[in-house]
Amino acid sequence: MIWNETIECASREYLSELQSKRLRDCVNRVYHNVPYYRKRMQEAGILPDDIRTIDDLKKLPFTYKQDLRDNYPFGVFAAPMSEIVRLHASSGTTGRPTVVGRTRKDLGIWSECVARALYLCGVSNKDIVQVGYGYGLFTGGLGLHYGVENIGAANTPKG
Repeated sequence: MIWNETIECASREYLSELQSKRLRDCVNRVYHNVPYYRKRMQEAGILPDDIRTIDDLKKLPFTYKQDLRDNYPFGVFAAPMSEIVRLHASSGTTGRPTVVGRTRKDLGIWSECVARALYLCGVSNKDIVQVGYGYGLFTGGLGLHYGVENIGAANTPKG
């Protein structure tokens, strides 16, 4: 089943170009807005213009969970707090929690991705979906919730 024909039926060439553009945009955004990532890229001898295609992904330094903890709570956010409309965090059972901030645009993209996955599995606007994930700081519950709503299915949140 196809939810978004434009992207799901796109040619390999189109997808590679789109992924490369998005990677360039992402690298530019974090380089210019996140001191931690700028420092890591400079240490690796990388400038944003060095990243042109998805094949250049291998040039970028890895991010480890400890890096997120070391920059707790908001040190790796690429958007200012004035644009953050939702915060999520891990449980932090093995150390400091990791925090994720989402903008309105992020939430729209997330809802679209979840809707595509659910629709592929056969969920439609004729269905009732019970979201069994919690709705706390964990991201799963609300991500699934908005994907279900995006499709137009009835949503029964976990009580």
